[in-house]
Amino acid sequence: MSSRQIPRNLFRLFLQGLLILAPISITIWILVTAFYWIDGILPNLVYMIFPKFMGTDAAGLPRRIPGLGFVVFIGIALLVGYISPSWIVSRFVEFAESILERTPGIKLIYSTIKDFFEAFAGNKRKFTKAVLVSIAAPDIWQVGFITQEELQQFDLQEYVAVYVPQSYAFAGHLFFVKRDRVRVLTDISSADAMKFAISGGVAEVDEQ
Repeated sequence: MSSRQIPRNLFRLFLQGLLILAPISITIWILVTAFYWIDGILPNLVYMIFPKFMGTDAAGLPRRIPGLGFVVFIGIALLVGYISPSWIVSRFVEFAESILERTPGIKLIYSTIKDFFEAFAGNKRKFTKAVLVSIAAPDIWQVGFITQEELQQFDLQEYVAVYVPQSYAFAGHLFFVKRDRVRVLTDISSADAMKFAISGGVAEVDEQ
């Protein structure tokens, strides 16, 4: 091996190692960041309600038990999900929602967050019908998701609402397009279609 080939081979090995380590490292970083963010909510909240229960550390901050906040958060979410079908809880949720949805300012924040989470989970999921949509030109297609089948409220009888995600971002665009410019994807799942769109078309897609 010549001296000129050594830097080239080292760079090639570096790129190969980066391709392996980067996805793993970024995924772990996101999970750890989410864990610490959730875990950091509980001590401050409990300290505000029961200051003597948590106590403080040498710096005067609420004492933290690593992992406790995350475990309690998961437990509360499971408990709420378990008791949510009951009549008392459902009535309480409806009462709380009615107050939040009638409060100026808060209504916009609450309804936006609620609709966002319901679009990805629960019985009102919106990103379940993956499509190809032609917007820029008749022979150019983009991956999107039909979020509304009927648009009578906008006086558009032959149109559907299509959300087109952006690559490498948690953003996208909403378009009202005619039905004949939309092709429903039946050979790939909605999750694979979303992954393909967000990755800029480099993700592998498995046919159903």
